[in-house]
Amino acid sequence: MNYIDAFLNYLSSEKELSVNTLESYKRDIRQLDGYLKDLNLSLEKVTKTIIITYLIYLQKIGKATSTISRNLASIRCFYQFMLHARYMDNDPSTNLESPKVEKKLPSVLTKKEVEQLLEQPAPFDAKGSRDKAMLELLYATGIRVSELVSLSLGDIDTNNGMILCKSSDSKMRSIPIGNIALKYLRLYINDFRKKLSPSPEDSSLFLNFHGKKMTRQGFWKIIKYYTSKAKISKTITPHTLRHSFAVHLIENGADLQVIQEMLGHSDISTTQIYSKMNKNKVKEVYSKTHPRA
Repeated sequence: MNYIDAFLNYLSSEKELSVNTLESYKRDIRQLDGYLKDLNLSLEKVTKTIIITYLIYLQKIGKATSTISRNLASIRCFYQFMLHARYMDNDPSTNLESPKVEKKLPSVLTKKEVEQLLEQPAPFDAKGSRDKAMLELLYATGIRVSELVSLSLGDIDTNNGMILCKSSDSKMRSIPIGNIALKYLRLYINDFRKKLSPSPEDSSLFLNFHGKKMTRQGFWKIIKYYTSKAKISKTITPHTLRHSFAVHLIENGADLQVIQEMLGHSDISTTQIYSKMNKNKVKEVYSKTHPRA
């Protein structure tokens, strides 16, 4: 009986998986099978101890934690199939914990680099004014690019300097804008937005030159263009400004819970990564400047 082929046939017919995901399962289980054959073992004779030993082996040969976690997910899926298909009486992967994947620290800009980037759009025509307002607002509020392009005119309170932002889980949050971003947002709305679309029916805040709502892809191109113009060597994405917003607030003493609320994080542990980045910076500055470091 070829258990791997049976497993892959099951995945193809019962699960709606992408080609890449299927290939990943196939590669992971064949690698496990090869390891077992070297030990004169077979897939249906595996025990929990053998799986743990295999995961330790992957670690010893230098596999990344994320790769080991993915392997374990594939193994779990395979042995759930084996149990369901009655090729085995028990699932040896039950209650095995995935190794914790350490979150990579996101890339951020220095305050000087942010200034370089934000100085690039010239707010003297519709394009420059729109681009300036978008970049300033993104850095001023830390909202996601999907939230930025989804803003409507009704979400902006220019009198009180606030925006109403709707996240992907439909939760609403109010975020202060800040005087500089507010200045360029007012300029765009009052003087230039109608030049992109005179239609009163379109309530989208940021529009492209077809008078349609700005897309994430469209804004990505804007970021790329101004990054090149500013001669910044770092790779900058819309999310880079969100990360920079959070880190710069922490550097200036902002409360972590306030930042969590503005970013729209449901779990404060997600926000704490920015605090960790700030601690790393403190250590770096200390080691460079303290005479006895």
